[in-house]
Amino acid sequence: MRISDIMTHEVETITPDQSIAEAARTMLKSDCGSLFVRDNDKLVGVITDRDIVIRCVAKDLPCDTPVSQIMTDAILYCFEDEDIQHVAENMADLHVRRLPVMNRNKRLVGIVSLGNFASGANVNAGSTLLRGVAQAH
Repeated sequence: MRISDIMTHEVETITPDQSIAEAARTMLKSDCGSLFVRDNDKLVGVITDRDIVIRCVAKDLPCDTPVSQIMTDAILYCFEDEDIQHVAENMADLHVRRLPVMNRNKRLVGIVSLGNFASGANVNAGSTLLRGVAQAH
């Protein structure tokens, strides 16, 4: 099986100049804990609910702070045509619960998360990933 078989195709994104408040509202509306940051058609970062708490709220930054000031710009990703067991092993090694999914032109086409693997499409891949992200690191 390939990542494209289990990934979520609809992905919420935000731009670097949008505010932290807008990011939080988008996460609330979409019931998600992270957003990919795009500049036109290019993926430039990711922001999580934890980033908002640790890098913004805990430092008393205003809610109108641009996403670009607290986002993570080192982006880990996988390709839609990769084998799911291989991606699960990589995610487990990296202790990450979600990855953006890119096509071979490096355009965002989806997201794959622990929940996608837990759907049971490939029990071995799901088990591999769960062991990796459940470990203390």
